[in-house]
Amino acid sequence: MGFDLFIGQFFGHVWPHIVGVLTVLVTLLASGHAVLHKRETLSAVAWVAVIWLVPVVGAALYVLLGINRIKRRAAALRSDQTHLSAHLGREEFFVSNFGRALPGHEQFMALSNLVEQIVGAPLLRGNSVEPLVGGGQAYAAMVEAIEEARRCVALSTYIFDNDRAGRMFLHALAGAVSRGVDVRVLVDGVGARYSWPPMTRVLREAGVRVARFLPPSIPWRMPVMNLRNHRKILVADGSVGFTGGMNIREGHVVEDNPAYPIQDLHFRVQGPVVAHFQEIFADDWHFCTGERLEGPLWYPPIEEAGPVIARAIPDGPDEDYEKLLWTVQGALACARSSVRVVTPYFLPDHALITSLNLASMRGVHVEIILPEVNNLPMVKWASMALLPQVLEHGCRVWLTPPPFDHSKLMLVDSVWMLFGSGNWDARSFKLNFEFNVECYDPTMARRLNQVVDKKLQGARELTLTDLTTGRPLPLKLRDGVARLLSPYL
Repeated sequence: MGFDLFIGQFFGHVWPHIVGVLTVLVTLLASGHAVLHKRETLSAVAWVAVIWLVPVVGAALYVLLGINRIKRRAAALRSDQTHLSAHLGREEFFVSNFGRALPGHEQFMALSNLVEQIVGAPLLRGNSVEPLVGGGQAYAAMVEAIEEARRCVALSTYIFDNDRAGRMFLHALAGAVSRGVDVRVLVDGVGARYSWPPMTRVLREAGVRVARFLPPSIPWRMPVMNLRNHRKILVADGSVGFTGGMNIREGHVVEDNPAYPIQDLHFRVQGPVVAHFQEIFADDWHFCTGERLEGPLWYPPIEEAGPVIARAIPDGPDEDYEKLLWTVQGALACARSSVRVVTPYFLPDHALITSLNLASMRGVHVEIILPEVNNLPMVKWASMALLPQVLEHGCRVWLTPPPFDHSKLMLVDSVWMLFGSGNWDARSFKLNFEFNVECYDPTMARRLNQVVDKKLQGARELTLTDLTTGRPLPLKLRDGVARLLSPYL
């Protein structure tokens, strides 16, 4: 009994010290990792504060949510023969003399050079771009491309719902497989769960080769809940591509009177830049499955299709980090007369707000077009708290009427265009994998300006007075609290 009593007293006195030492050690290790690996000072400071103020729990949260575990070697996934920058026969479309390719708009030469350094891919001439307004028009064109495919189809989407729209694509994809077409479908691991039974299962049962991007298996896969593949890419026969803001769900077909209608904008693209689409899909597919998509089946010779100069811009929390954000900031710095931004989620950081304000103060006419009604109320609240910072320096903000507008578009000086999957928030700029396309073409820019003009016909302009003296204090406080969460929304 004496020995047992001694052991009990020993551990009773020593155990708290052991726990204390371990707690300090874990806290030091976690905070040291944050200091060494967090790129932004404010992010590092915030995580170190959480780690020290909430011992053990703070370190656990950092391990779960603060560490980027996505490491890919995209440049090594394909042979030199299939990588666009070295693909034989593609050099003829490289834009080597911007002034000759786009005479009268030499101001964009610096932007083109900047984006080439950011992305590491050439600007390509000879493309056609057709805007597809609404799910009815876009889905019809996409399904037609799948049905006409004779060699291969690559489809990547964030959400693929098991509903009327999803089953329309299911039948087209299954039909392509039955014709002997090589079909690959990639759905985000979280987006695949938006409907039940999941379309990934239904596609697999129909004989379609499908994969999920980072499927979360709580709790051990919780760290990837934020690192989603938000890209929307469809490539048929390696020669016609589609991208934009649309997921595959019936809400986008407004004319069918869905329960939750969504306005949106998608694009059909043909020409050499479609090889960029295929490359990005191939990188993601290899990352998820280990299968390499290469050779003439997936990368056939592509002919000139139109006058548009274009380049794809991949973005993600890996080697493509902040490429979209840098591109947007470069475009704002290049603007001389007008900037139009259409986005469903507007949560820019301080640096991007400064870029918008500087453009406006230089005399650039800056318009920000947002939906009056948002499908994510907290995002709308946080956005309302941020908007005074751009309104007070001359930017104009418009709110478009329902149904909810999910379109994503940026226009600069009626020449340069950016469209794709990226929103103006931290999730798109820093956390998710996105796909966008930059284009240079005055004719196409005029056409897209007409699309924006149509959106503004029923829109309401939001003024600084509306947000300052025109809103009750409780709403301002609510919006301000939501703004504190903007880096995570």
